[in-house]
Order: sequence, then C-alpha cells, then structure tokens
Amino acid sequence: MASAPDLEQRISGIAALDQPVRRGLYRVLSERPEWVTRDEASERLGVPRSVAAFHLDKLAEAGLVDVRFERTSGRTGPGAGRPSKLYRRAEQEITASLPERRYDLAGSLLATAVAEATRTGEPIDQCLSAAARTAGRILGEEARTAVGETSGAGDRRQAVTDVLARHGYEPQLGAGGEIVLANCPFHRLAEEHRTLVCGMNLDFLGGLLDGMGPTDRLDARLAPEPGYCCVRIGT
Repeated sequence: MASAPDLEQRISGIAALDQPVRRGLYRVLSERPEWVTRDEASERLGVPRSVAAFHLDKLAEAGLVDVRFERTSGRTGPGAGRPSKLYRRAEQEITASLPERRYDLAGSLLATAVAEATRTGEPIDQCLSAAARTAGRILGEEARTAVGETSGAGDRRQAVTDVLARHGYEPQLGAGGEIVLANCPFHRLAEEHRTLVCGMNLDFLGGLLDGMGPTDRLDARLAPEPGYCCVRIGT
C-alpha cells in the first residue's frame, strides 16, 4: 500500500490553497523573497490583519509557509515590544499524484548518470545502473540500521516492504511469498523508455535488497505484467 501519512500530508498541503485568500497570500509571499509581516500581507491583499493572520497560519500548518519571530522596530531589550511573526514561502516542494509517482527520484538518478558519464566517458546506461544501485543500497542500509542488526528475517522483510511503500511501489504479498508491486513510480517514463527505465528500476531495487542484507534471500527480477511494476521481488 502507499505511504498514507506522507501522501495525506502532501495532499493536505495542496488542498490548503483551495481558498481564495490563502491563494492570494501565497502569491504575495511568492513575489517577496524576504520575510513578510502580517501587516504587510494584509495591506498587499487588502484584507483585515486578523484574516491575513488566520490564513497565513493555516498555510504554515500545511507546510507551505515558513515562520519566524523577529523584532521589526529595530529596538532591543526591555520595552522593545513583542517580536513580530514573519512569514516566507517554504522552499520545500509539495507535490501529490495518484497513483504516486517519483519522477524526482528518476530525474536525480538520470542527472547523476549524465554527470558521471561526462566526467569519465563511460556509457550513460552503465553510469545509470551504478547510480541506481548505489541509491538503492543507501536506502537499504538506512532501513537495516533502523530495524536493527539483530532483528529477524521477518522484521527485515517488513522493512523492505515499508521502504517500497514509502517510495510509491504499493507492495502486495503475492503467491509463494513474492512481493508484487502494484504501482510503478516511474510509469510515464517507463512507457516512453521502457528498457532504460525498467533497467534503472531493477538496479535501484536490487541495490535496496543488497543494502538490507540477508532478507530471506530476497531477489529482484524483471517480470513485466500489465497493471504492475516491471519488477517483482521473491526468493
């Protein structure tokens, strides 16, 4: 299944803009690289300060806006007054797609491969394979550390499933304990460049299993089937 809390948070962030005042405030912040006070935001949008404050805080709760406190009068020490609450558009991107896609990951791996191929003169497909396997191995090692070196094979297998879910693969238990991936996070790219993207996907998941260490001898293999990811994981 998908990583529900993470997906819900991202959807909530986007849904927060489904309100005219909040969209207006978000545009105001997008036009100003510096921090903005409630007074400045309300003046720019032409709404009462209390209304601007309420909706700015809602944008902050949704992760779309960063907040800090600072005295804007220039005075310090006793009697300088309370710090003002300042807002700025958050740098973190918020995206959501259904089914979940991870084109950011694919783009990062492809960019790494192109840079390495330019530097070394090696074929791009070989560099992409190495980049994908390395990225997957790092995730696997992080998951192995989180679950603990002394954990059983069942715990490590669950950790693999959790990582797959967080990255949009929608893992399901198939026949014979095989892990079937009901969603391809790179679907549109795979439709256009199947050999390249499916190979990248296989290397990424193979690296993940390598990084996890012994997991009931799990292995990633290409097994394309309509409606599923091209890779399956089994013993």
